[in-house]
Amino acid sequence: MPENLQEIMDRAGVYRFGIVDPKDVDFSETVRGYCEENLCRQYGKTWACPPAVGTVSECRERAQSYGNMLVFSGKFDLEDSLDFEGMGAAMVEFKNISQRLDDEVKPYLSDYLLLSNEGCGKCESCTYPDNPCRFPEKLHGSIEGYGIFVNELAAKAGMGYNNGENTVTFFGALLY
Repeated sequence: MPENLQEIMDRAGVYRFGIVDPKDVDFSETVRGYCEENLCRQYGKTWACPPAVGTVSECRERAQSYGNMLVFSGKFDLEDSLDFEGMGAAMVEFKNISQRLDDEVKPYLSDYLLLSNEGCGKCESCTYPDNPCRFPEKLHGSIEGYGIFVNELAAKAGMGYNNGENTVTFFGALLY
């Protein structure tokens, strides 16, 4: 990674970041089970989520083929703890942060994997499972879909998972 990492994070709009060894990250069938319960309504509907991202073992192997995992977050203020509209807007904005980070690191990294929050959102209608992804170079797999407990990952990276009353925080990871 470049020496001006903080500048890159600032330009992308990242709130906090930390670096962990991917081999220290737990990949859990339990988390994948939450995906299969389809609480977010993305399971089996997008190339960014299970089952399209592969099994938990495949995700672990893919992630651990990289030497570093930069965990990053975006923190968003809400009107109150029931501001679901604000949470939805924050989810979309975090996807934008993830894309800006992707754009920022492209000149420095030739081989990396960027994971973001659930789903993809690039297309109005995903081609999964009938046709290939329209924009595979912009596809960011779901960090939860990989089987990662985000709260545990945040702790390993030295980052707060809860960042204050009436806020929501989303997490992603850049493996390189």
